[in-house]
Formats: sequence, C-alpha cells, structure tokens
Amino acid sequence: MTPRAPRISVASPTGQQWRIGHGRQELVICEVGATLRSYTVGTNPVIDGFGPDQWAQSGRGQVLAPWPNRLADGRYEFNGVMAQAALNEPERRNAIHGLVRWLPWTLQTRHQNQLSLRLQLHPSPSYPFSLLLELAYHVGRDGLSVTTTARSMEEGPVPFGLGFHPYLTAGSQTVDGAILHVPAHHTLDLDDRGLPTGELTPVAGTELDFTTARFVGPAVLDTAFTTLDRDADGRAWASLDAPGGDTGASLWADPGFPYLMVYSGDTLGEVSRRRQAVAIEPMTCPPNALRTGKDLIALLPGQEWSASWGLVPR
Repeated sequence: MTPRAPRISVASPTGQQWRIGHGRQELVICEVGATLRSYTVGTNPVIDGFGPDQWAQSGRGQVLAPWPNRLADGRYEFNGVMAQAALNEPERRNAIHGLVRWLPWTLQTRHQNQLSLRLQLHPSPSYPFSLLLELAYHVGRDGLSVTTTARSMEEGPVPFGLGFHPYLTAGSQTVDGAILHVPAHHTLDLDDRGLPTGELTPVAGTELDFTTARFVGPAVLDTAFTTLDRDADGRAWASLDAPGGDTGASLWADPGFPYLMVYSGDTLGEVSRRRQAVAIEPMTCPPNALRTGKDLIALLPGQEWSASWGLVPR
C-alpha cells in the first residue's frame, strides 16, 4: 500500500484572521497589512470586503502608509535623503498606497471587541527611515473606531502620511442607486496621472457636489475632496446609504484627516466588482505629498502622532 502524503494546511494569503465583535456587529482583521477584511451587522455587509482565501485586491480595507495614494515616479527627497519606491502603478509611473499594506503586523492585545497591532517599518530604498506604527480597532454600540499612533525611531525627522481604504456598500446592485454624502467644498484638480496640479475647484454647482446627500447616479468618482465640514467634535462625516436608509454606513474622520478620496470603482481590474461599492478614504495628506510636502507630517524624535476615524452602520 502506498502511504498517503501528509495533509498540508494552506494558510490564508492574508495570514492570521482575528475576529472581534459587539452585539450583531462582527469584524475580521488580517495579519497582513492590519487589513479590515470584513465588517457585517447580522447578514448585512457594511463594507465590500473579501474572503479568507483571497487577498486585498484594489486596496480593499487596507492601511495606506507611510504615504497614501500616488507618488510620482516613486521618487522623493526628504532632508537631503533620496528615496525610490517601486512603481506599482506602472501605467501612470506612480508608486501607490505605501508599503505597510503588504507586511505582517504583530498582535499586541485582543479582547472581544478590541484589537491592537504593531508594525516596525525598517529602512529600505522605498522609505529609508525607521517608523513605529500602532493600530487599534474598537467596535461598540457606536460602531467601529480605528486609531493610529505613529512614532519616529530616528534621530532626525521622519516623513509620514496615512490613509485607509474601506469600500462602503449600501446593498444596491450598483452604486448608481445609492445615496452619497461628502461634506467637502473643494476638489483637488488632478492630472492624467492622478496627481494634484496645485489647484482647488469649488464643488458648488458641479456634478461633484455631494454636500447635500443625493444619488450617485452616473457620476464617475476618483476624486480627492477637501475643505471638509466638521461637527463640534471636529469630525467630518461622509455616508453611503441605500434608498430608505435600511442599509448603509457613515464614515467619520477626526481633524488628523483633512482629505477624503472617493472612488466609485469604475476602473477596477475585477470587472464584476466595478461600481458595486464606493471607497471613501480618509487621508492625512493629498496624493504626491512626499514629493510636494503638502500637509506631509514630519515626525520629530520622541514625538507621538495620533488620529482616528470610524464607521457607524445603519
């Protein structure tokens, strides 16, 4: 008799899968990238995530650091230090969404409704600096909150930018029938590479004016919004809802995030997922900030920086 080969246990492409929850809310966070893979309330998805046997295509649920969005030619200089990142958006000659979304994070604490993770980013040609990141997910009756803390591990300043990439879903067949609210009064003018030209355009009277919630309709969005309305606590509130408000969610971002990138998914490589959700991405800086310095955070030795955002499901 030929002996059977031992069974091989195939790990998830995104590493360990950690579940937390509160009431009917359940989240799954991945080891790779500290990625928010799934968020549901009962049987209703809050985000358009992905399965345990998949990996995060199109930025789904990922953490974007040490820069969000696009970096022209992947090249920048900070305090006389030159850097060159890989061009992972080669058709536009850009490096996009940073480095940490593909790295394994270390579990620090885990409770029923809370999870904290840590990543030490060591110097590399893409980012020749040492940076410590800590990320805390907490879910409760007010929904999900995500808090990031960043520290320089260098003797000098360290450049830093941060973003997040949740795809909100309102349960409709396409986003055309979903109701979108973006509390922004300006958009950044972008060139054909998705890079800011330095000009701002008021949204008033244009198809990009979602300051009053309305149907997405045929609008094609791959747009950086800024000049955000904020509540008394300094939070900017965006939302995506199904008609009638039965499903959907609000996204809030504290003053650490002065930009919202909004993407309707028209150019996704996965054709079947185009216009199935809207990515609303809180960002600390605009695209190309490592090149331009616009709103780039310079972490000083010993300095601790922190900011939060969250989701409130219907």
